[in-house]
Amino acid sequence: MADKLFNDTFDLPDINHMNKIVTLKDIAKALNLSISTISKALNDSYEISEDTKKKVLSYAKYHHYSPNRMAKGLKEGKSRSIGVVVCSLENNFVAQMLDGIDSYSSNKSYQIIIMQSKESAQQEIACLDLLYAGGVDGILISPASQTVDFSYLVTLQKAGLPVVLFDRLSDHIDTHKVGADNFRGAYDATVHLIDNGYKNIAHLNTNTILSIATERLNGYKQALYDRNITYRPELLRSCDYSNPKKLHQDLEAAIHYYMSLEVRPDAIFTATDQISTRCLALLNKMGYHVPGDVALIGFTNTDLADALNPALSTVNQPAFEMGQIAASKLISLIEAKIPVTEFETIMLETKVNVRASTQK
Repeated sequence: MADKLFNDTFDLPDINHMNKIVTLKDIAKALNLSISTISKALNDSYEISEDTKKKVLSYAKYHHYSPNRMAKGLKEGKSRSIGVVVCSLENNFVAQMLDGIDSYSSNKSYQIIIMQSKESAQQEIACLDLLYAGGVDGILISPASQTVDFSYLVTLQKAGLPVVLFDRLSDHIDTHKVGADNFRGAYDATVHLIDNGYKNIAHLNTNTILSIATERLNGYKQALYDRNITYRPELLRSCDYSNPKKLHQDLEAAIHYYMSLEVRPDAIFTATDQISTRCLALLNKMGYHVPGDVALIGFTNTDLADALNPALSTVNQPAFEMGQIAASKLISLIEAKIPVTEFETIMLETKVNVRASTQK
């Protein structure tokens, strides 16, 4: 029935697409076009009419045509592979970004090779070494929390390897960068707490110099200032999230510290995915009622926010879109005919999702 519907629409002969690997030659024969025309249509050439492109693309998609990446790469002098370095694969936010990267890359006939730094600058360099030695066409990287020296990345870039930063950005390398508006996200989260009557707002951040940590801290401070609330340095605590055990210890110590203050916080704003969900679990375990004893909001893209007890108010980042745009920027550098010297920094909007954890 599906075959008949397709052929009625385009009046084309069919290929037994379930039992055969479809080639350019097969498509050319089925559509009564030259192989050259089919190839140009699939590569969006200006020489081919839009009607022909539509017909070719529809037929190729329906019959699950997949271009031979290796053959195409050899012809172009490329591997048609992209190296992606992230902090950890355990993070839901990272998984969503990788999904966006893979979606865009696959559509452009690139495969991705994913490696994780585990927040180690040394391991990050080892990942980059392996990817470079493997002949990737470019690198997408969200730098490790320990990374303060970007000279190695700059060296790879000068050697001709395109590099794009995503999520965690830095001024130490000149290239395309794609991230979220962390300042605005933190500002909006803090204003939401203030508008709901909370005045003693603590902030749990990371013990790094990453741009995301600094921007979120500054957004929190600016919101307090704009609403005439005095910033209390004792309400700022940092956590080491280089490993889960240390993060748990730091969070437990921070909560004990907050609750021992003479004027203890009535709300906590947390800065990362890992801190947000673990903080809620610890507050529940330690017997504090959220939001009765203390409200909680944090940066996290977890799909379980609605299912937590209570449902967690969050600052949501457009992770999938971030990954797509980062991949598009890298592939544009890879396929550029002349060296690119002007770069963009793209900041995507965040959104506060209000749930029970901040409702008095």
